[in-house]
Amino acid sequence: MTGKKKDAKASNGANLGFEQTLWKAADKMRGSMDPSEYKHVVLGLLFLKYISDGFEELHTRLLVDPVADPEDRDEYRAENVFWVPQKARWPFLQNSARQPEIGTLIDDAMLAIEKENPSLKGVLPKDFARPALDKTRLGELIDLFSSVGLGDKENRSKDILGRVYEYFLGQFASAEGKKGGEFYTPRSVVRMLVEMLSPYKGRVYDPCCGTGGMFVQSEEFIAAHGGGLNDLSIFGQESNPTTWRLAKMNLAIRGIENNLGKTHADSFHQDLHPDLKADYILANPPFNMSDWGGERLREDKRWVYGVPPAGNANYAWIQHFIHHLAPGGTAGFVMANGSLSSNTSGEGDIRKAIIEADLVDCIVTLPTQLFYTTAIPVTLWFLARGRKGRGEGRTLFIDANNLGKLIDRRHRDFSEEDIARIADTYHAWRKGDDSYANIPGFCYSAALEEIQVQNYILTPGWYVGVEIGEVDPEPFNEKLLRLRNELENQFTSSQELESRIRSNLARIISEID
Repeated sequence: MTGKKKDAKASNGANLGFEQTLWKAADKMRGSMDPSEYKHVVLGLLFLKYISDGFEELHTRLLVDPVADPEDRDEYRAENVFWVPQKARWPFLQNSARQPEIGTLIDDAMLAIEKENPSLKGVLPKDFARPALDKTRLGELIDLFSSVGLGDKENRSKDILGRVYEYFLGQFASAEGKKGGEFYTPRSVVRMLVEMLSPYKGRVYDPCCGTGGMFVQSEEFIAAHGGGLNDLSIFGQESNPTTWRLAKMNLAIRGIENNLGKTHADSFHQDLHPDLKADYILANPPFNMSDWGGERLREDKRWVYGVPPAGNANYAWIQHFIHHLAPGGTAGFVMANGSLSSNTSGEGDIRKAIIEADLVDCIVTLPTQLFYTTAIPVTLWFLARGRKGRGEGRTLFIDANNLGKLIDRRHRDFSEEDIARIADTYHAWRKGDDSYANIPGFCYSAALEEIQVQNYILTPGWYVGVEIGEVDPEPFNEKLLRLRNELENQFTSSQELESRIRSNLARIISEID
């Protein structure tokens, strides 16, 4: 069994309790402010409230301890609690919430906290005094958050702020559309990656870590299976400066030690961990990137299996992951469906070389509407080094197009049962367990020779077939629309597009027959 059944609602991010109520109340105060701007106001204040709550709880306890000094910084550091200067404490700010200078007071508080806590240097937002920010609404937001306990011991054990923070990230991603979705991977997709990789001990790496969701879920996996926070070493980086700060805050509120570098940086052009060989790689890279500076990296040592096209970063990301993978390590990442079959600009040759090197462990196609970034379906890739005795010479294909349920008109989510079914299938196959069996329409273990016959195309639908005794659940016109969307994201050449259309139409006809 994967995960904890009793946490199913919280895990999937749908039908939450007070998080949803708190969001609705906070969103009413937004006024005309853009969501991309408002999120830094809200998340910054949430973080400030969290660390102040933790400080105040210990401060109250030290006040009644005859041998302790409640203003001694070392007392707090000894218990892994952030030291909060007087002018940055929440009661002080709450008492000043209706003052016109509240924005300046919050900026000063953020600066004071960074000065006293080096791990937060350059991380916290400090733009609350700007004239465009309505100070009356800012005061109302402080009053709203004052009613919720976030950082005391009881609420830390329930990860109250973590739940609120993650829920708010998802809501902002939805409000911002593609722009917001670029840094947010839906929780159930992250859960699936983590449950399949099972990162118990070792080094976990995400070179495009967004707000740090992969790391949070890895730590939660460890805790759910009886491990400790020190069992994993966290490495990552993020190119977007504001998202990098959100990641640092997201990990800090959970006490997760990490190495995300001293600043934001582009993994392709400024690899902050050049010598890292990770046991686990989890990532949702910005796939189909055309402007990634590939023309400046034609001779890069990472391109062992072929030089990726300058107009698409998909196979640059894939080879970057392979480069950082330790012997015996496994990588799980999200990738555009086009990466499974594209032959544009040599991508087919790179894919062939990776397959021939016996690195492709498992491919899982996902249904549409899981991501805020795109409505088209995407794929989970799993690559592994040293697969001897663990699926050597074979690749597991899983078609999850029919799993998941709509949680609203635009967004789909995986249930705990969906995640368990896919993860358990993968683990049974990897172990050579007798419980594994090919299931038409769902999973198939293909030998290298079978993939060669299919011209090294990795689309699961080409291998798993259609469920026996069932009509293909995807209507013909929807199948055409899906294939068209996939094709639009794969090809720049009209000649190649026409060729692939013919190929896919032939496949559809064969599936219907």
